[in-house]
Amino acid sequence: MKVILKEDIPNLGKAGQIIVVKDGYARNFLFPKGLALLADEKNMKFLERQKKKFEEEAKKKRQDAESVAQRLSETQLIIKAKAGEDQKLFGSVTSKDIAEALEKEGFSIDKKQVNIVEPIKRVGEYEVDVKLDANIVAKVKVNIVAE
Repeated sequence: MKVILKEDIPNLGKAGQIIVVKDGYARNFLFPKGLALLADEKNMKFLERQKKKFEEEAKKKRQDAESVAQRLSETQLIIKAKAGEDQKLFGSVTSKDIAEALEKEGFSIDKKQVNIVEPIKRVGEYEVDVKLDANIVAKVKVNIVAE
């Protein structure tokens, strides 16, 4: 079934794109959630009118992500955690902890956007990637200190 995407969907396509999906996926997931339209003549004409709107929204979203990335790269987080004598943490600092610390700093970042290779288990300075958009990744400095 051919559908027109109304929003960007990871691993599927971008808003305004015409894609082919299985009938059940379209009927049971995309249409009920308002993520896509059936690609018939009426909706194709609607798509042509909306194409500029999609492009402007994508451009604005990208500019917003770039400005947030700039602010994030200037931010240095300090996270306090309990540590033992040899600077080893009791537990670890995960992407959830970093997302919560960013939330306190005024950024609305989901833990899924924070990319750390493995949980942080020692006191020190680390650089963490935060994925804001498809091609925009900000590096945040995280300083883990002992309580």
